[in-house]
Amino acid sequence: MLHSKTKWHSPAADSDTVRELARSLSISPLLSSLLVNRGMETPEAALLFMEGGAEEQHDPFLLQGMAEAVPRIRKALEEQEHILVYGDYDADGVSSTALMIHLLRHLGASFDIYIPHRSNEGYGLHNHALDWALQQGVSLIITVDTGISAYHQVAYANQLRMDVIVTDHHEPPELLPDAYALINPKLPGCPYPFKGLAGVGVAYKLAQALLGSDVPAEWSEIAAIGTVADLMPLLGENRDIVRSGLRSMRSSRFPGIRALLDVSGVALGTVSAVNIAFGMAPRINASGRLDHAGRAVALLTTESDDEAGILAGELDLLNKERQLVVERIVTEATAKLELQITETGVPDIIVLADYDWNVGVVGIVASKLLDRYYRPVVILDIHPETGMCKGSARSIPGLDIYEALHSCSDLMEHFGGHPAAAGMSLHKDKVDAFAAALNQYAAGVLTEDHLVPVSPADAEVLLSELSLTAAAELDRLAPFGMSNPQPRFIVRGVTVKETRTMGQESKHLKLVLQSGSSRIEAVAFGKGSLAGVLPAGTVVDVLAELSVNEWNGSRKPQLMLQDLAVTSMQLFDLRGATDAERQALKLKELLMPAGGSPSHAAAVFRDGRVAPQSELIGMSLWVYDKETGITPAGHPPSGLQLENEQVSLLCLMDVPETPEQLDALLRAFPSPDNIALLHTVRDSRERLQMPTREHFKALYQGLAQIAPAPVPEQEVLRRLSRQSSLSVRMLGMMLDVFEELEFIERNKGTVALRNQPAARSLTASRQYARLGQAAEMERYFLEGSLAELQDWLQNLRLGAS
Repeated sequence: MLHSKTKWHSPAADSDTVRELARSLSISPLLSSLLVNRGMETPEAALLFMEGGAEEQHDPFLLQGMAEAVPRIRKALEEQEHILVYGDYDADGVSSTALMIHLLRHLGASFDIYIPHRSNEGYGLHNHALDWALQQGVSLIITVDTGISAYHQVAYANQLRMDVIVTDHHEPPELLPDAYALINPKLPGCPYPFKGLAGVGVAYKLAQALLGSDVPAEWSEIAAIGTVADLMPLLGENRDIVRSGLRSMRSSRFPGIRALLDVSGVALGTVSAVNIAFGMAPRINASGRLDHAGRAVALLTTESDDEAGILAGELDLLNKERQLVVERIVTEATAKLELQITETGVPDIIVLADYDWNVGVVGIVASKLLDRYYRPVVILDIHPETGMCKGSARSIPGLDIYEALHSCSDLMEHFGGHPAAAGMSLHKDKVDAFAAALNQYAAGVLTEDHLVPVSPADAEVLLSELSLTAAAELDRLAPFGMSNPQPRFIVRGVTVKETRTMGQESKHLKLVLQSGSSRIEAVAFGKGSLAGVLPAGTVVDVLAELSVNEWNGSRKPQLMLQDLAVTSMQLFDLRGATDAERQALKLKELLMPAGGSPSHAAAVFRDGRVAPQSELIGMSLWVYDKETGITPAGHPPSGLQLENEQVSLLCLMDVPETPEQLDALLRAFPSPDNIALLHTVRDSRERLQMPTREHFKALYQGLAQIAPAPVPEQEVLRRLSRQSSLSVRMLGMMLDVFEELEFIERNKGTVALRNQPAARSLTASRQYARLGQAAEMERYFLEGSLAELQDWLQNLRLGAS
């Protein structure tokens, strides 16, 4: 049994609505159900969602502050004022700044740009930057993707007689800056009907307000990059922006975009929102994380193919360096957290701080720890000289991290962000109080249900429904992203026909799945380690996305696995493994439920006469016992209640010596999820054999020669073993039969054949039956095929229960 890493949830769409929508639009029931589940229940709404239209676009002057901003910018153009575009260092900020550069170039303006350095300056408007702007002769500042919280900085700019137009999309604070104009769809009272614009989306609306219908179509490419990269909902107007941007990008005239797609390995003609999210955005962000975001701005605004190629290559190298830095910090942060968990358990909100944790990547580190522990995470980098911490937070759906930070705002110098992600700065001396305050807030918000990751699915389908035709239909729902994810499907009871790994170090998994006559390839990135627990013939449930694999002109459907589960007990054949303990730990890591629930145990069984070579961390150790069958080694496992315990994994390091030991094991653990056979394989001469009358006849004759009078039993066994093909162990158990039938007499370590014993049938001996059972058990464990052993154990388990 392989547990899924998340709970799968598939909503049931109203069947009448689905059927009517499918009929009205002549689409498949599958596509119709997806539309209905995403809120498009009428033909008009569904067509607008799939094809777009003027209804998705809104008048830019509906944005509060636009009516004041446009005349002020026109005045600056007429009077040749020097304008400063003040941006941010993430992909949205870079895109916003690049878009404003194109706009101001188009308008013939005199301008400069300023983007703060992430690690040296940090987020937001800074007074020293305003001093620099004054020296450059700036009289008008336009912020993009920043500024809504810059109350004091805007006041300072006003003192310097510089007007500030703030364009932003972050959550407005209670105290708003006294800017010449504030443009943010989230402002209280702003009548703009769509609140989900990215920072670049707001900048794009400013361009529309200034140029009307003359906005160049290719600018939507830059707006699309920032919208997707900043994880804005791909609904409403954002769909129009991204759809238009992708259409233009497929024949882009921007050298920088063409070069960026090239180093990302994306074909220009097939670029999608997913390519922006996982190819372009990380490379743009790498510039601001490890260097200065100005390099990415230069890439998006250059008119030179040569310069674009050089800059794109540099961003690609920075992204590779960023990946290495992230890997190091994740390792360090995980070690620090595991120590904390050992002492106090997993906190509701994880807060970790240390030196030399590059502030440019702490958000990525927070995301990776969230994926592993499914808790909100704050990662802070401590400045070695000032002691100031700058950090990023990532949260789960059950907790609004912006509100959590707001609850302890007095402990921070600055903070801002969204419900799912935020940034902050504070002194290291306040980190403990900060963590305590956040966890106090979380205690009143989070429930146990919030801490169980859920993977939403769109439908539960048959494998045969996931075809090329279905993939083409699903493309009508694109672009995919936040609030409009790639459709995911649950497929149950499919059989693994082939299993192999792919990529460097076999990191990725490839399966061939079959159900009836339908067969499809499935790929799971980062899950190569599961290959060993998914042999051919395994029946699995999968959560997957449908894609199309194109190779050498051939097109076929392919599943991209997001999660999978095996719902029946599995038996793993690792008999004779030289690294049995390492294999046991590996299986435990793979098979235990996500989070290592204490209600699921892993147990190891050994021969009590064999000392363990190392400690099997997190696994209870049991030994076979002649009296009780099995017994815990040392102290009993903490809190173990056998009748209630759900055992995820039983590891048999040694074969039970007797049927009673196996019976005791099966009674104690009647329904394990998985059993791993990790025992050594005895030499054939040392194994038990099914006892026959000929064996006992030969034994009786041997005893008549060797032990007519008392002889040390060990000497008798050695001599008899040399004379036959039977092991000392087998012969000893046969003597138990003779003793029970009163054919021999044992006394103080000696054995002697009784003189003229009464005739008795072997079948009257309990020890004879026990020897047969032991030989059968050993044959299955040492020689039986996996299928034979599984059937035999299943029958025994039914008997034991």
